[in-house]
Amino acid sequence: MAQTARTEATRTALGPTLARLCREGLDIVCVDADLGYSTSAVKFGQEFPERFFPVGVAEQNMVGVSAGLAACGKIAFCSSFAVFAPGHCFDQLRMAVGQPRTNVKLVASHGGVVTGEDGASAEALEDLALMLSIPTFSVVFPADVVEADQAIEAAARTEGPFYIRTLRPKTPVIYDDSGYRFELGRWDRLRKGSDVTLIACGELVTSALDAAEMLAGEGVQARVLNASSLRPIDRETLLAAARETGAIVTAEDHFVHGGLGGIVAETLAEERPVPMAFVGMRDRYGTSGTWDELLEYFSLTPPAIADTARGVLARK
Repeated sequence: MAQTARTEATRTALGPTLARLCREGLDIVCVDADLGYSTSAVKFGQEFPERFFPVGVAEQNMVGVSAGLAACGKIAFCSSFAVFAPGHCFDQLRMAVGQPRTNVKLVASHGGVVTGEDGASAEALEDLALMLSIPTFSVVFPADVVEADQAIEAAARTEGPFYIRTLRPKTPVIYDDSGYRFELGRWDRLRKGSDVTLIACGELVTSALDAAEMLAGEGVQARVLNASSLRPIDRETLLAAARETGAIVTAEDHFVHGGLGGIVAETLAEERPVPMAFVGMRDRYGTSGTWDELLEYFSLTPPAIADTARGVLARK
């Protein structure tokens, strides 16, 4: 792992990655619901127009067309904003993709409050919970653009339904292009620690690393895990963290219920109960503001994660 000074939006990975994989011989198609410039899917369409199918503002139709193309043997990707897909097309995802295990990959951008100035109606906070409720979907929330590229490739090369969440703003790049390899079902340990474990996904992985650095100044050694694979989870790494550190904090730009916090709590409640706490959105929607202002406003920051960790440590 090598943190860099580079920043880039994870949404920029979709189109270029699909184009690269298609050049390598994968039989990829992409269905777009009128937001290809924002999701970057249009970059695939510009290189492979015969494999790019814009259906307009019609997310339900997008999923149906994708399922039909997958049934014909194609590796079918589709994309929109996370508030529209899965929000507008949940039943199609459940019936046409999830239940028959169709080879459809939904990559949804503009997740979380970091969507920013567009306000609450554009800030998806329940999308991961919706997709995790369909048991046949693999669900991934990459920490940076390098991991997003690799997660999209993993989805293309793995049979079955996928949901990948990407982000609007440019966020820090954690990984270098040659030193990391995403694996579905594996959580990367970014920092060693024996006192408490910070488990984060998406852009809050960087915040968890910063929080661990703050805690280190107080003599607290915090382990940091990148939980980008939300289904399947890395059960072995999670249980080891609970056993070896005895305290867990989760951090996510999503509702705590139904997301990363819920998954971790359910697993540990059954197998290894330890003191836990959660950083995330609780029973409220977002608002308008710059993305960094909103992270501060909703206490999704390194100091908030560090303070939550102190509270959990006091309960060990």
